[in-house]
Amino acid sequence: MKQTDEQLWREARERLLALDTVWPDAPVRRRSLEACRAWLAARHEQPRLSALARLLTPDMTRAQFWCALVPVEREVARIRVTDIEILDRDLTPESEPAAPLMPLTVVTDSLRSAFNVGGIFRTAECFGVAEVVLCGYTPAPDRPQTARAALGAEKLVRWRDGGDVRAALAGLKANGVRCVALETVADAKPLERAEWAFPCALVLGNERFGLDADVIKLCDEVVRIPLCGRKNSLNVVSAFTIAAYTARQWFDMKSKTG
Repeated sequence: MKQTDEQLWREARERLLALDTVWPDAPVRRRSLEACRAWLAARHEQPRLSALARLLTPDMTRAQFWCALVPVEREVARIRVTDIEILDRDLTPESEPAAPLMPLTVVTDSLRSAFNVGGIFRTAECFGVAEVVLCGYTPAPDRPQTARAALGAEKLVRWRDGGDVRAALAGLKANGVRCVALETVADAKPLERAEWAFPCALVLGNERFGLDADVIKLCDEVVRIPLCGRKNSLNVVSAFTIAAYTARQWFDMKSKTG
């Protein structure tokens, strides 16, 4: 079976790291170095890998070997979102969550970035969010870019297409769900002073334009994250992470006190 470029770079890294571990043993090093050099030279389908073979000479020093390893390490780091092999073991459907779900719904209104949506799913799963509602043109989890950034979390978090955000909020409020907008408007309450009442919905807006004024008016409360720098807003995933952590703290506290 033909390997993908990603698989080739990963295998090259594994072979070079294996060579590094036997470096102190000169006879084993020579045999391993020649085998690694031959494997690289045969990778004609990936010329950049094949070109590395000429760097692996029998008399090279370990420092020279590490110089040959660096571009492989960089390429493997570039082509991955994160260490997928490790993280996927934490996202198996068979594993039990560390804590019960909290009755928090996340509503996204016309997010444009599939990677941001994937990050929201990942964050939602980490903090035990009950549901994600995708409104407007927010990309769904079946998009490859979304799934890649979510790292499997899209399979563990309940989600649905909410259509127009106004209709979605009306439906939530009709079911007794309190809707809170996360926005940087002047009269928004600082996040640390907000009192979370559950069930609750946290509403997130477009990365560039935020939430429309009429959508904000439909919400029961508006909260913001106080910032200290020259920029007045965070990336939507970063902002959601802070808000989700705050909501989780409130939920756990209320669960303990009854």
